[in-house]
Amino acid sequence: MTTDPHALFESWLRDAEASEPNDPNAMALATVDARGQPSARMVLLKGHDEGFIFYTNQTSRKAGDLADNPRAGLLFHWKSLRKQVRVEGPVTPVTDAEADAYFATRGRISRLGAWASDQSSPLPDHATLEARLAEITARFEGAEVPRPPHWSGYRVTPETIEFWEDGDHRLHNRRLFTRAGDGWREGLLYP
Repeated sequence: MTTDPHALFESWLRDAEASEPNDPNAMALATVDARGQPSARMVLLKGHDEGFIFYTNQTSRKAGDLADNPRAGLLFHWKSLRKQVRVEGPVTPVTDAEADAYFATRGRISRLGAWASDQSSPLPDHATLEARLAEITARFEGAEVPRPPHWSGYRVTPETIEFWEDGDHRLHNRRLFTRAGDGWREGLLYP
């Protein structure tokens, strides 16, 4: 049993990559706006170091929530493994170099789509989005597609990480890691 929650997370993620049929890196992201209104949506984990990294349009609702309240909760649920991981902590923007490096790995259509979409804004009809994508495609024809200025990423640096495993008769195993200085304090929770 490891006492390093990041190493344990990596182990569980590898297991999920081997067993989950789709998007083992999918995580629910919960944010709260300035009025205290919570919102949750699925995003994809795109990096894991001292934090959990995801990318998005900076005009999206989630980005607005994080501007108002730079804290978030994440939930990974791997149904095939009967496991989940909850993460809570402050959120900071990734560096421009990190965002540029990740953006360059995306497929060309995804990069063009980042330019075409006003994420979370009202869309009159799908034809409008298709027309914008065609316009952006023509604009960058024969050229690299740079990262838009309104597109970047965030790092959730955990203060707590909870590992949950399904147990017989609902006697689940819950391990809670809480940040303690430069290390972690570990304890168990009742199911």
